[in-house]
Amino acid sequence: MARPFLQASAIALVLALVPAGTAAMAQVDTNAYRELDQFMDVFARIKATYVDKVDDKTLIKGAIDGMLAALDPHSGFEAGLDYDNLRIQTLGSYGGLGLTVTAEDGAVKVISPQEDTPGYRAGIKSGDYITHIDGKLIYGLTLDEAITQMRGTPGSKINLTIVRPGRDKPIELAMVREKIVQRPVKWEVKNGIGILNINTFSEGTGAAVRAGMMSVEKSLGRPPLGWIVDLRDNGGGLRDEAITVSDQFLNYGEIVSERGREKNDIERFYAKNGDPSRGLPTIVLVNSGSASASEIVAGALQDHHRALVMGVKSFGKGSVQTVLDLGNNTALRLTTSRYYTPSGRSVQEGGIEPDIRVPQITDPDFKTRPVFREADLRRHLINEVKADDKVLEEDTKDDPRFTATPEQLKARGVEDFQLDYALKTLARLGPVAKTAAK
Repeated sequence: MARPFLQASAIALVLALVPAGTAAMAQVDTNAYRELDQFMDVFARIKATYVDKVDDKTLIKGAIDGMLAALDPHSGFEAGLDYDNLRIQTLGSYGGLGLTVTAEDGAVKVISPQEDTPGYRAGIKSGDYITHIDGKLIYGLTLDEAITQMRGTPGSKINLTIVRPGRDKPIELAMVREKIVQRPVKWEVKNGIGILNINTFSEGTGAAVRAGMMSVEKSLGRPPLGWIVDLRDNGGGLRDEAITVSDQFLNYGEIVSERGREKNDIERFYAKNGDPSRGLPTIVLVNSGSASASEIVAGALQDHHRALVMGVKSFGKGSVQTVLDLGNNTALRLTTSRYYTPSGRSVQEGGIEPDIRVPQITDPDFKTRPVFREADLRRHLINEVKADDKVLEEDTKDDPRFTATPEQLKARGVEDFQLDYALKTLARLGPVAKTAAK
């Protein structure tokens, strides 16, 4: 069960940043040493007079956590379970339920379930609160303690009690833990259209997308009529994989830029020559759970007018974290830059606005369930790009396209309204799509 929205960097980038960090340490002024003297004074007094004996490791760990807590919500010190979480998200697998969770005022809140996992199949949704595990109240436990209880041997049983805003009664769910494997991409073909469902940006996601494209073409015996890139509830991952995925749909141009503290600290990443997607019509699906690396892909294809972005506004995480391995199964995850789309937009706080807004009306709770985004996090970074939002005329009338009930849609055979709408939108292109495929 991964911590939410870790954005790990490639090892080469991490190592390249180590000398810069060392140089920065040499620039610490004398005022900082005075503050350190005060810190050591407090440390010594706690050691000498606190009611219970406290070991040095506990105090130092608490000091590091407190220092990083004064920064943004995505910087942190990874040790023990946190360190394992970091490795799981980028490389490995674990026994559990497939839920991305966070702590909120002593409660465990679900950010998103990973598709095709026990939590997803049980119907757990973003915004749900987990209150009990196997009948025991977990309110007040640390996030690590709650995660440890939810993980376990594949095949073992677990019961969760869920409180969902908008529902009067708790929801009782019985599940069986499974081995949660990082399978970043699933593909399928519907109505001659290739669907690429990307659920995480772990190592190898870009290659998996390319393999999925080849599998789609092989199953059809020809190129598809178009592509749907499903990034819904994809909380992000590796920046380099987001760049590789974007490059599968672009033949040239900038994909993303990163900007650090200094004005001249800018790094740009560009598409390589070649377009495996063959320039076919493309739709990118996003929702409030699409974050970080997902927003890099959506923003790049949107800015290059290479794809229509469809769904609802994304999460809004526009920062990059560098992971520095400190040895002894510990690492420092530090926000080192902001990223910008090719047109210079920062998605921090604001997210990616879809070209075509399509709510998920097959979800009976979509109107009442609270939306959870970057701007709701404490100490989130402020969007420094001062751009005026478009003034939109308020329209209180219901859009006639989105008035059907989940029951009515199910009777028509529609289980996923957003995906169905995207398929029908591509189908409307008709001769244009067919000509491109030829």
